[in-house]
Amino acid sequence: MDHAPAEGPVPVGPPPRWAATTGLDNYGHYADLMVGGAVQRLRWCPPGRFFMGAPPREPGRRPAEGPAHAVTLSAGFWLGDSPVTEALWSALTGADPSTPDDPAATDRPATLLSWSAALAFCALLEEHLQRAELRVAGQVFRLPTEAEWEYGCRAGTPTGTLDRSGKNDPPALDRIAWYAGNRGLGEAQAAPRTPGAHRVKQKAPNAWGLFDTLGNVWEWCADTVEAGAGYPGGPRVDPLGQSGPHRAARGGSWLCRASHLRPASRQAYDPAARAINLGFRLCFAAPLPSGGPAGAPPA
Repeated sequence: MDHAPAEGPVPVGPPPRWAATTGLDNYGHYADLMVGGAVQRLRWCPPGRFFMGAPPREPGRRPAEGPAHAVTLSAGFWLGDSPVTEALWSALTGADPSTPDDPAATDRPATLLSWSAALAFCALLEEHLQRAELRVAGQVFRLPTEAEWEYGCRAGTPTGTLDRSGKNDPPALDRIAWYAGNRGLGEAQAAPRTPGAHRVKQKAPNAWGLFDTLGNVWEWCADTVEAGAGYPGGPRVDPLGQSGPHRAARGGSWLCRASHLRPASRQAYDPAARAINLGFRLCFAAPLPSGGPAGAPPA
């Protein structure tokens, strides 16, 4: 399967008005959003084409993850380099949404948040930027689509091919993700640890500088989905699932077995669900349509 874009940084144009700091490093372009004393780094994901979903023989594959199909994302977007943290949530809302193991560790993912609460946070962030005269015309902070999330997670590589054999930690997975195997929850020979989300950015990032895309917490996406249903099939451009009573979540969590920690792995939750292993990641891009098909085929 081919993955685009080609190697090397892609020009992103002028930095977003809200960016307190911008730059280019070994992972690509970044922009830092600052709210109060909290900083959220976002990474540039250039437009491109990739294969979404799991091929039939991928270990751990479930029916809802197929068929694998070509997806084109016609515009680049900014994606948070970590899930939204307690610090960022509290800086914007003045509230603490979850109960972390250590109340002083505000760099844990914000959890116990419904899909609607995640949307409300994005809307509140837009209001904050409006008051500061930092909004950007034609772009908003929102949840990523499943396609945007998986594209960012794969970061130009077919990262579903990690060795997941045996009961203990797959070495490559242990390096990049918190999951049941290295949280002492029964899938590895590890010292028991207090259950709960781990501080962000403690494991290695992917090729685009994104941390915790696999493991730590499931992450809400914008798509409306039917539990157990797969993709329509065939090539798609800028797809967005818009049918069904549930909402998509991606990435697996600290409670999951290694087989769930794959870029193609997906979960369908009731939009009112609130859980200690469920959070979200910010996307900054063009607004999503309010209606229409679940991803138009290419013209």
